[in-house]
Formats: sequence, C-alpha cells, structure tokens
Amino acid sequence: MRADSVAEAYLALLAERGVEYLFGNAGTDFPPIIEALAKAEASGGKAPRPILAAHENLAISMAHGYAMVSGKVPAVMVHVNVGTANTICGIANAARENVPILVTAGRTPLTEEGLPGARDAYIHWGQEMYDQAGMLRELVKWDYELRNGAQVEAVVDRALSIAASEPAGPVYLTLPREVLAQGINAAGEFTYEQPGRRVAAAPPRADTSALAEAARILAKAENPLIVTTNAGRHPDVMATLGAFASRFAFPVVQFTPRYISLASSHEMQLGFDPAARIAVADVVLVLESDVPWIPSRVSPPRDAQVIHIGLDPLFQNTPIRGFLCDLAIQSLVAPALNELSAALEPLVDGTRIETRRKRIAGERAALQVGLERQREELRHTRPLHPAWVSHCVSEAKGADAIVISEYPLMLAHCDFETPGSFFASSSASGLGWGFGAALGAKLASPGRLVIATLGDGAFLFSNPVAAHYAAAAHDLPVLVVVYNNSMWNAVRRSTLTMYPSGATAKSNKAPLMHLEALPAFERICEACGGYGERVEDPDELPKALARAIEEVKKGRHALLNVICAAPDGPI
Repeated sequence: MRADSVAEAYLALLAERGVEYLFGNAGTDFPPIIEALAKAEASGGKAPRPILAAHENLAISMAHGYAMVSGKVPAVMVHVNVGTANTICGIANAARENVPILVTAGRTPLTEEGLPGARDAYIHWGQEMYDQAGMLRELVKWDYELRNGAQVEAVVDRALSIAASEPAGPVYLTLPREVLAQGINAAGEFTYEQPGRRVAAAPPRADTSALAEAARILAKAENPLIVTTNAGRHPDVMATLGAFASRFAFPVVQFTPRYISLASSHEMQLGFDPAARIAVADVVLVLESDVPWIPSRVSPPRDAQVIHIGLDPLFQNTPIRGFLCDLAIQSLVAPALNELSAALEPLVDGTRIETRRKRIAGERAALQVGLERQREELRHTRPLHPAWVSHCVSEAKGADAIVISEYPLMLAHCDFETPGSFFASSSASGLGWGFGAALGAKLASPGRLVIATLGDGAFLFSNPVAAHYAAAAHDLPVLVVVYNNSMWNAVRRSTLTMYPSGATAKSNKAPLMHLEALPAFERICEACGGYGERVEDPDELPKALARAIEEVKKGRHALLNVICAAPDGPI
C-alpha cells in the first residue's frame, strides 16, 4: 500500500489487524497521527475510527468497556507522560480483569532540531522522562518504543498478540514524534503480511492427571461448593457451568463477580456470599476467583480440600495470596469442566447427588423468600435502599440489556440470565470506570440498552462532564443511575469493621467520609443535552426508570440521581 509516513503505515496496519477504534486525547505529540487520520478520511484509506475522549481516564475506560463486550482489542493513544499518568488507574483496572487493550502514548520529541517532528514547543523539554513506561510497567504485559519504520509490522503484531494471549491484558507502546513523521521508505510503499503471521497463543488446557485427581476428590464430597468470580469472562462458561453444577448437584456462589457465570434462575445458584457455606464445605472448587473468601472472616475447615482452576490459578501477579490450594489446574474453565465432568461421571453416587439436590433446593427456596421479604420491608423507605433500587433496575432493564456496575448494584436483588449482560468494576477498584465503560459497551453493541449503575463517588471520579459530552458527541445514549448516598460508604464500612466501638462509630459526622453539598448530577447531564431527573420517592422510581429508558430509546443519554441510604454490611 501507499504510505507517506510511518504514522500512515501504523494506522493502516492497526485497521488491517482488526482494530476498529482508536480512543484518544491528543497533545503536541499527535501531529503525524492526526495528519495520517485526516489523509485516510479524505482518501478512503484504512485507519481505526478515532473516538475523542476529553480525559484519558475516560478514554481507557471506554476502551475497556468496548473490549469486554466486543471481545476485540481496541487501541488508545494519549499524550506523552502526563496523558499516560491519567490512564494508570484505568490500566490497573484492565490488568486485573485481563482485558486486552493496546495503550499507546506519544513520546516527547527525541531531538531538539534538525528532523521533522523535532522539538518546537516549550513543553517538549518539561515533558520528557528517563523512563516513561516505568510508571506502569508493573501493570502491563509488555512495553516497547517504536524506534523506526522498519519495525512497524513486527511491533504492532507483537503488541496485539501478547495483549490477546491468555491471561489477556493491556500492553503499552510509545510512539516518538520523529519516528511517526519518517517516510516509510524511499518508494513510499508499505508491505505487510495479510493475514498476519504473528498470532496470539492458544490458551492452556487442563492436565489429564490433574483432572482425574480433581474428579476423585469431588466424587467423595458430601458438602461441596463451587466459588467463582470471573469465569463468566468467557461467554461459553455459563452453559457449561450450569450443566456441570446441575448434573452433580454442586451449589455455586458467585463472590464479588465482575461477570455473570451462572444464570440467576439456575437451580444451583446460591447467591453471592460464600461465608456460611465455606465454613462447612468439605471440598471447594474455585473457578477463576482471585479472592474466593475473606480469610479474616471465614476459611474452609482444616480437613477440607480446595481445587483452583483458571488461566492463572495462583494469580501470580498478586504479590501475596495465601488461599489454601491442594490442587491447581491451569486451563480455560469451560473445557476443563467438560473434561472434569467426563472423568467424574463414572465415580459419582447417584443417591448422594439426589439427596444433595433436594437439600440445595430447600436452601435456595429459603434464600429467595428471605430476599423477597427484605425487598418488601425496604421498598417504601426514604432515602431509598439500594436493594429496592437494584430490584427496580432489574425489573426495568429487560432481558437483553447490558448493566455496568461500579459498586452499588446489589446482585442478589437482580436477575441476569445470559452471558455478557452484566459487568462490574475491577478488583483494582480504580474509581471512575463505570460511565466510560458503559459508553464503550454501547459502542460495541449499539442495539442494546446499556445501563451504568454508579455510586456518587464513582460518578465524580468518572470525569462526568467529559463523559456526558462523549455520550452526546458520539451518539452513545446510555442510562446512568447514580446511587447517591452522599458519602464514601466503602470507607465508612471499612473503618467500622476495624473499629466497631471506636470514635467513628460514635461520631455524628466522621471525617473524610461525607460528600456534602453535592451538585445536582441530573443537571450536569442536562447541560450536555441529556435527560436528567432526581428521584427521592421510592414509589416513583419505576416510573422514572421507564421515562429515562424511553429517552434513551429515542437516542438521548439520561441520568437518574437517586437519593439513597448507605447499606450496611462488610465491604
């Protein structure tokens, strides 16, 4: 193909390799990229579609949401070191959740004069660093700097293949301005392999002998328990786990899930708190769960056996993680469960399974009755209780919606039946993710209703003016439901957990917790052309949700500022 610069070749190759979008916030390092994008638009050339995000945290969060819904690798480009700094929170989120993103940043021009792209602005001295990638090296799978045009194909292919290889995750590439401005070669021709010949690695499969040992352990279990957090990152897990749990009557608890791994209506679904069952389990099967229980609160009995299955069952990037582990199996979850099922089939006792099935049915029925009673008790309280708000969101969303939750949604009061219908904030807990992720999800699936449920603090961290602006500018109508309790509730609960009878518990206004005099969030939405509404009456919430969803269906983004109480219970 014809390419007059390395920047043109780079963008064309990204498009050829399936990168549809380039999320970015530009700076003085961008001129070759902007010129190449403008030329591609004018000539019909190949390049990812640029998506302007007016803050880097928004750009990386939008890319995260797009990647987790589409299954494709997006690209992000930010401004040198300062832009990189603003992405680090989002990169931490993507790293912990194995979301593949090609994160790129400009590099302050290397030369002070003499070359196209050399320094020509005051900031080009102040923004240079000895090791720009050092800020985030611990969080990415790979980092590199493009050093000349001859490397373009090898560098892009390596970046994308490493990002997509399991466990997937973000990679980081810096792009010096002089290199981007170079001619690709004397002839102005860029040649490359199509399809690419540097591909992602095939994911690991379970060791046969290890699966046989797992089957022997599970076959003897009287009181087994499956705990999962992120198995549902791969959409085929829901059906596979559902069949496995049903066949052998293994109850499932989804602890702090970021993806739905089992349908809410499944007979073996026993909620989201494993503590009571962990305490009495004789075998625990952990599926893609970085934290299957909280050891300071509960642990399995000493004679219980614990099996971990996942792409990295030991979570080697976590510096200390001391959960009991008698057998660790590295594998994708769905094929491991299929093979484990075949190994387990000839070993099981049918009578034991049916006895356990009846017991679990009773436990599940009691759990559902308790949840219904709780909702009935809380439905008229003011400020609104998050349980009632979550139930109303669930009732309003429909079967095909995508819900993005940054903390407040209470899954026990919601129904999710299909994979890819629910996504929650990363275990890294980098605030400000949810709004941008919802916009990225809408970009990936424009025909589906997308709802973001955010805490008030998460909304503040989301760069809300930039996010609402992006919703309007890129025609991404999403519904944002803010659970507004006017405090950092996670801080409150964490402090009270440590000091249940301390000065904080006795204070009417403990320091650094309360968010007083918050702005009218709904008016921020309105200022950006959206539909906003404040909700204080629990009886009005279903009607407010219906009004907001109707506006979204018309193509207008919306926000409900729901005045809530702070829920009790451990974080």
